[in-house]
Amino acid sequence: MTITINYKEQLFMAIQCPSCDSLRIETKDYGKKAGGTIGTVAGAAAGAAGAMSGAEIGMTVGVVFGPAGAVLGSMAGAIFGGLIGGSTGCIAGSKIGETFDEHLFSNYQCLICHHEFSIPSDSSTAFA
Repeated sequence: MTITINYKEQLFMAIQCPSCDSLRIETKDYGKKAGGTIGTVAGAAAGAAGAMSGAEIGMTVGVVFGPAGAVLGSMAGAIFGGLIGGSTGCIAGSKIGETFDEHLFSNYQCLICHHEFSIPSDSSTAFA
């Protein structure tokens, strides 16, 4: 019988299920996913507010190239403000969510018996 282990499973081979002793463990990362989503929305909202000032700056710079330059400059400033805010929020939210995963949630799940558990940060021993 051949057992195939994918890349994600190889990352956690040192972690063993406390219920069935399986080495086939995965992370759920619910906090990281939720934090990334919330951070993206919040960052995009903050970026949209900053986009107004970016649009004003873009329009001011674009005036040099006439009315079309002013319109394109304001659009570019608004788009970049939203994108930068959203991506910054996503990164920050993901990092906060990752901390929640590590310290608050049972982030690991056995692929064999489906037992969910977490790992104490001061030890490599898993607990239920």
